[in-house]
Amino acid sequence: MSPEYPFDEAATARAVVDASGVLVDWNAGAEALLGHPATEVVGRPAADLLVGEAERGSVTPDGTRWDGIVTLRRHDGGTLPVWLLAHRVRPRDDGPHQWLVVTPLDDGARPPDDPLDAVGLLDSPCPIAIYDERLRLRRINSVMSEVLGLSEEHVRGLRAPELTGRRQSHDIERQLLRVLTTGRGTDVRTYVPVGGDQTHAWLARMAPITDAKGRVRGVSVAAHDFTDQYMAQERLQLVNQASVRIGTTLDVTRTAQELADVCVPALADFVSVDLLDLLEHGGEQPTDGLTAPISLRRVAHRSINAGSPEAVVKPGNEDVYPTPSPQADALLAGHTIVASLSTGDLEEWLAWDPARAERIKEYGIHTTMSVPIQARGATLGVAVLTRFKNAQPFTQDDALLAEEITARAAVCIDNARRYSRERETALALQRSLLPRSLPRTAALEAASRYLPAARSGVGGDWFDVIPLSGMRVAMVVGDVVGHGIQASATMGRLRTAVRTLADIDLAPDELLTHLDDLVVRLSEEAGIEAGPGEVGATCLYAVYDPVSRRCTLARAGHPSPVMVPPGGAAQEIELPAGPPLGLGGLPFESAEIELREGTVLALYTDGLIETRERDVDSSHALLCAALSALPDSLDETCDRVLHALLPPGGVADDVALLLARTQGLPASRVATWDIPADPALVAPIRKQVVEQLDVWSLSEASFTAELVVSELVTNAIRYGTHPIRLRLIHDTATLICEVSDTSHTAPHLRRAKIFDEGGRGLLLVAQLTQRWGSRHTADGKTIWSEIGLLGEE
Repeated sequence: MSPEYPFDEAATARAVVDASGVLVDWNAGAEALLGHPATEVVGRPAADLLVGEAERGSVTPDGTRWDGIVTLRRHDGGTLPVWLLAHRVRPRDDGPHQWLVVTPLDDGARPPDDPLDAVGLLDSPCPIAIYDERLRLRRINSVMSEVLGLSEEHVRGLRAPELTGRRQSHDIERQLLRVLTTGRGTDVRTYVPVGGDQTHAWLARMAPITDAKGRVRGVSVAAHDFTDQYMAQERLQLVNQASVRIGTTLDVTRTAQELADVCVPALADFVSVDLLDLLEHGGEQPTDGLTAPISLRRVAHRSINAGSPEAVVKPGNEDVYPTPSPQADALLAGHTIVASLSTGDLEEWLAWDPARAERIKEYGIHTTMSVPIQARGATLGVAVLTRFKNAQPFTQDDALLAEEITARAAVCIDNARRYSRERETALALQRSLLPRSLPRTAALEAASRYLPAARSGVGGDWFDVIPLSGMRVAMVVGDVVGHGIQASATMGRLRTAVRTLADIDLAPDELLTHLDDLVVRLSEEAGIEAGPGEVGATCLYAVYDPVSRRCTLARAGHPSPVMVPPGGAAQEIELPAGPPLGLGGLPFESAEIELREGTVLALYTDGLIETRERDVDSSHALLCAALSALPDSLDETCDRVLHALLPPGGVADDVALLLARTQGLPASRVATWDIPADPALVAPIRKQVVEQLDVWSLSEASFTAELVVSELVTNAIRYGTHPIRLRLIHDTATLICEVSDTSHTAPHLRRAKIFDEGGRGLLLVAQLTQRWGSRHTADGKTIWSEIGLLGEE
């Protein structure tokens, strides 16, 4: 006896046979029936007790139950025909299946005044069962007999677990015992699988049966089938899960995989998601409609079997589907199509595709359901649901459920596709606006990296290296607020403006002032009124002079750069902060520092150091550590920095990084003269220039250099203010001639008339040189020109 069943269990003859046919359990009831003690039969083949074949019997369609009459061998040598009920059960430890074999021993004898005979519920249209004081089955009506598939005369005297052999029956028996001992009725819900994955839901209403004195003499059970309501609830729950689990990201592949994951195993045993390859149609949906054969790309699939062995096509691969095929038929028809082997719908397709025919035969696939993936009037692809373990074919309710889930997924897939297309467009625009390669200059060696944000897409980060006059070079890094095409377009306008302003040789603080005015105008044109704390962009602008080895920097709300001197540790350069661009009216300040040759400057945007994983100070420490261990290659250093600071799963904000190693110009390549205020001394100056060119082995440029120096020096003596200085710089491919004075009036190129005595000088300079121009300095101005050197590269 046990607390769950405190009655004599010997009223049933019960035995357990393992998967190999050996008896592993033999109760007292079995011994009373045949006379064999447990010690003699346990461990022996159960077939030793059989005499001949079963006279008659029946088995359930799913092979989990058998009942019939067999002849058994008694201990005394005689035989006994017995009705047996056998259930295939799985032990609680999930071991191999066993067979529970039972037969009742109680003949049902009862007193004439037994109250159980007076129960009038047996005429009910609901399945009715009546259990006695020992929780043995006493009566069932014809409806319950039909549900069980067993007759009352055979099952009378069995317990609930012996009646069905299912684990749910033990819960039922515990509730029966509670009603029997407390005298209070109860309702119990139970879910019984019936073949494959189909489940019947039952509501069992249990009530005590009392005699004339009010004593509880048994329990009546009235069962109500609410499978339809249960399945409707399950479908609603699956739709709810789909709304939560599908569309967690704006990634087409991930969304398609989520669709397959939701449907397996709740709705199908295998699901494949194939999408139209939009690259064949220029990234857009075909406007002339679909025609067979249809080319589809496998995006995702999912199976109840590990590794999806049923799949013929791997994710990422393309396949062509003719008509008839479940994929093409559903896409051409525009609605769900269910096909099965039983109706012959798949035979023609299988004849065309031997590989799929082999898989269908191997795994026992019997039904497919093809659901077009459609959103916003466009067809995106098709989801094919397949059943093989679940023996039930797809129903109309299954089709409606699949369409509901697929419709939700289709919108998410379309959103992801549109986002991917916009992101690719913005990324293409961004990369087209960024420099494809950095210019090679004698002033510095540079390397760069740009990484778009993983989720929010490309933004407005940019970098640039701009050659300036006098072998100087400008470095710029900026960040426009926002993401997407608008931010990329704004970045392109600002980068163009910076290059234009840099071309007129503005000082860094002046350049940022003009750039600030531009951002304000762009905001006004867009109809945006900047509120408190709102900014348009940030920027860092630096100019390095390889002759003086000095660098002038200014920033507008941008992170300060990091400097790594040769053989030293990385350190942040202290710069005046400056307001972000777009506030308008606030001043910017420049700072000038001296850089030793071989110093590395690191300019970057805030996406490199601002992460959720750590604070800015920790990121600065990691950045300095990554820069301090400098290899010879700046490209390797860029990769080292990104690996040290950025998470492997992608960045939340886009990142721009610019590394530059400074190079100095030897003093032997620079010649400087102080010019007296006497025009008559221009000729000796020309002679000194020619002599210097001979020292540099640039005699072929002497003629042009004499003319340019003569014109520029003469103009400075006539129209400039002393002191006047002439400087020649020997670059690799050019000879740079600079004349400086303390006047702030810049010359202008004009075309002289026939009888004009002036105006031809600068025109001549412009024609003889590659480039010329002027720049303002703190002390005045400098007129410069670049003369190309023959044979130099």
